[in-house]
Amino acid sequence: MGQPSHSNIALTLAWQDIRQAYRRSAVGPFWLTIGMALQIVTMGLVFGLIFKTELTEYLPFLATSIIFWGLISTAINDGCMTFISSEAMIKQLEVPHYQYVVRTVWRNLVSAGHNLVILPLVLLFFWRFPSWTLIGLIPGLVILVLNISWLVWLLGMMSARFRDMPPIVSSVMTIAFYVTPVMWYPKLIENNSLAHLLIGLNPLYHWLQIVRLPIMGQWPTWENWGLGLLSAGIGWAVTLMAYKKYRNMIAYWV
Repeated sequence: MGQPSHSNIALTLAWQDIRQAYRRSAVGPFWLTIGMALQIVTMGLVFGLIFKTELTEYLPFLATSIIFWGLISTAINDGCMTFISSEAMIKQLEVPHYQYVVRTVWRNLVSAGHNLVILPLVLLFFWRFPSWTLIGLIPGLVILVLNISWLVWLLGMMSARFRDMPPIVSSVMTIAFYVTPVMWYPKLIENNSLAHLLIGLNPLYHWLQIVRLPIMGQWPTWENWGLGLLSAGIGWAVTLMAYKKYRNMIAYWV
């Protein structure tokens, strides 16, 4: 019998992480889905009243935003522990470090896949059907995963070296949640040039737009696509340069 490839090992370990987290649970990872569904309904009702918007428009927008923001923020926070949590394997086995990155990214994609069940239910409830723009979701997801992957790799190395990184990243992501249009419409600040400029410089906003708008029946702007690709290109270049320089130190840092 042939030996499994490193990628297969990483995917298998990711599945084991999920099964281990929900062992003996009756509902399993769908607890996340139930919790997120309750969060979406509660926030949708509250903020729909605050913003005085129609729930038929706001709840599908909020559901899409929360699901993909959950993927981004959880993967980034989880990414900080990519190498630290694999200390024993790194010190005992000679396997490429990228498999730990694949393990983290795949684990978060599977968890997010459970939450995607909410989206068609919300859209069907409000009698909204996908349009041709849905094809844009495929390249949008590819760009999003590329950006998440380099962040997981880079933050994993930085957190292994500097153990203060995980709480710092967690705090930054909490702030980013409020300054990124997750709960509120981007059009609310269109008349504020400074706020519009700050949001335009926020890569998280563009990553969210390239997966959110195709589902909402709109096509992302060229600015969204361009900055999503640009951040992926720069991010991977920086990450690979840092890895080339410090890869031999990871085993000593963890």
